Amino acid sequence: MKKDIASMTLGELSQEIAALGLPKFRSGQIYNWLHVKGVAAFGDMTNISNDLKRILNDNFVIFPCSIEKKLISEYDNTVKYLFRLHDGEYIESVVMDYKYGHTICISTQVGCKMGCIFCASTLGGFVRNLAPSEMLAQIYSAQNDLGIKIARVVLMGMGEPLDNYDNVMRFLELVSCENGVNIGMRKISLSTSGIVPRIYDLLEKHLQLTLSVSLHAPNDEIRSRIMPVNSKWGTDELLRACRIYADKTSRRISFEYAMLDGVNDSDACAAELARKLKGMLCHVNLIPANEVPERGHRRSNGERMASFAEILESNGITVTVRRSLGSDINASCGQLRRSVQKSL
Repeated sequence: MKKDIASMTLGELSQEIAALGLPKFRSGQIYNWLHVKGVAAFGDMTNISNDLKRILNDNFVIFPCSIEKKLISEYDNTVKYLFRLHDGEYIESVVMDYKYGHTICISTQVGCKMGCIFCASTLGGFVRNLAPSEMLAQIYSAQNDLGIKIARVVLMGMGEPLDNYDNVMRFLELVSCENGVNIGMRKISLSTSGIVPRIYDLLEKHLQLTLSVSLHAPNDEIRSRIMPVNSKWGTDELLRACRIYADKTSRRISFEYAMLDGVNDSDACAAELARKLKGMLCHVNLIPANEVPERGHRRSNGERMASFAEILESNGITVTVRRSLGSDINASCGQLRRSVQKSL
């Protein structure tokens, strides 16, 4: 079995290179090609010999993300990628252009187990976890294709990051490595639908990333209807974990709240949410829900969102309303993969 070379730390790669009887400096050279230049094949490493390329090819593998489809928004330069993986599976990533630089939203799994009723990612079912190298490859492929440097990373694409915990932790170690792409933890956001035990595990890591929690409802009655994960870890249990996390890390939690017309967008929901978040180091990000044809839900209108935000703010809760980027290219993850599945 060939080893996944791009999922190795520099220390692990150095050990592998030494075991092959190669000079120590080769490990830094190869690591640079993998994680700074983001090459997808050993043959692209132009300053190493053909003999070394053969050795690497005999012992290791690079898992690339090949661009299957690319959509560019006419309105805001948002770019959506459908990537094809080495085993023929598909994932999606989105690159957004902000004043402070480019942010990429990456996938952590092929498909998703969570079953949230407003999300397209779960429609095609769960297939497998992504390796750390496959998460990194989304960044490298986008950078090389667009000729840019990614400034920030959001783990909010297809899949539940905390359901792929070990691989995601390795990804975070690699993406923030100063010898690699070197994106600092404070420029990384990790989203979860609320796997409470893993939130406590993440707390023990003392990472300086931003934890984003997909809340989407103020109580169990509503949340259990739209998010099956709530039947295992209820709203109060989740919010208790979030409060502990914020207190112990001094990092503000971002609560994602997709506004669904007639489901979770009432003034009563806003007032209840404000009560439950009172005193927590957090902010609420209101999101115009993506309208997935198979789901039948509609997003809340602007007036309803404004009223919801006003109630939160009047109760001392910091709130933002997310700008809809890439609306003309269906930039929410899962829909391109779904279209490919339908055509097979």
